[in-house]
Amino acid sequence: MKKILFTFLIIYGFGLNAQRSDYDWKKMDPKQRKEVINNLSPEERKELLTRFRNNMVMDNLNVDPKDKDEFTQLYNEYLENQKQIKSQFNSNFNPETLSDEEAKVKLQQSFDVGQKLLDNRKKYADKMQQVIPCQKVLKLFQSEGMMRDKMNERKPHGKPNASKPRQNP
Repeated sequence: MKKILFTFLIIYGFGLNAQRSDYDWKKMDPKQRKEVINNLSPEERKELLTRFRNNMVMDNLNVDPKDKDEFTQLYNEYLENQKQIKSQFNSNFNPETLSDEEAKVKLQQSFDVGQKLLDNRKKYADKMQQVIPCQKVLKLFQSEGMMRDKMNERKPHGKPNASKPRQNP
């Protein structure tokens, strides 16, 4: 999933002419881009991905240039907080192997983390509205949901034939 998102953001970033000072991403063919990206350090790749993602969000929301720095900082804080909250829940388990008590605990943990994510979203929605209009905050969250849905469509679910509809006997 991360590779797909990374590739999408890289391609989108090329279209925005988001570039490192020593590369003209628009003039490079895909093979050259891949080679350059593969030669970047993990830190450089992360920075490039963050820059492309931020450019994509700024372009999509049409953020006023005078507000870009402040909004970018808030948006990155929001994403980092969401990531930290999500890390509090380990979803790598098989529910069928849990006892009733373990399943109840895991379910409650999932509710708690979900509430923290919602609370964080509300907190940052308020902060972002100090910088951009409410309509753009709503558009941001809407586009986040669409991106998540698209990523989930492409994400392998680990079950054979998971994408095929079930047939009734």
